[in-house]
Amino acid sequence: MNIELNGINFRYEIDGPADGESDAPWIMFSNSLTTDVAMWDGEVAQFKDRYRILRYDTRGHGQSGSSSGPYSFAMLAEDAVALMDHVGIGKAHFVGLSLGGMTGLYMAIHHAERLLSLASCDARAWSPPDYIDAWVGRMAVAREKGMEALVEPTIERWFTAPFRADPASAPVLDAVREMIRETAVDGYNGCAEALRAHDERAGLAGISMPCLFMTGSEDTSTPPECAQEMAAAVPGAECVIVTPASHISNIENPDVYDAALFAHLERAA
Repeated sequence: MNIELNGINFRYEIDGPADGESDAPWIMFSNSLTTDVAMWDGEVAQFKDRYRILRYDTRGHGQSGSSSGPYSFAMLAEDAVALMDHVGIGKAHFVGLSLGGMTGLYMAIHHAERLLSLASCDARAWSPPDYIDAWVGRMAVAREKGMEALVEPTIERWFTAPFRADPASAPVLDAVREMIRETAVDGYNGCAEALRAHDERAGLAGISMPCLFMTGSEDTSTPPECAQEMAAAVPGAECVIVTPASHISNIENPDVYDAALFAHLERAA
């Protein structure tokens, strides 16, 4: 499905019980940089019998339109709120990974009235200097060479070497490669600007909803200490390290990821 909101045409998908058939709570899934709604296919299959599910392609990703950057997490959160309003969702459990996890963190601090809980995965509360510098280089590559030049370096960062070497992983990795290729350069660089300017540390202590911080044991972009530090700063938050996994932990190790997410949602209920 598609809808124009905030000047952008957004693609979104709804799964689970139909309106009027269930009072099941909503889960809203938000994708990582250079992926789309398909990154959540496994979670939709696991959770659609118990929850109503809304997932969407972030601005500049998948089949959603892009705008010229820079973007901000205020902008990305406003997109999420507008989509919730369009669908008629008052509150939802928010689950995001990487870029989506940071969007969820912003939502929990600045739009807390719209969330039942937060699962912020493979995400960080702020951008240190080395993280900022890495984005400067990647943005230059995207502008000068296009998204194809980022495909293999991204795959190497996102998945552990054993997972990449396993022949059974080939279809999964090829699907992720295609999502990276299909990301608009404006969308990539716009969101990268949001990542570079990100700092929500001051708001962590004020989050009062149930929170889960989760990351891959071998995630070099958002290592375990990032999740542990955020969990320590948010009252009552849980922290899970997905082992083994790198950055896209729900795809690399879905059994551990989904079990932790299910337990979080049960606690929040």
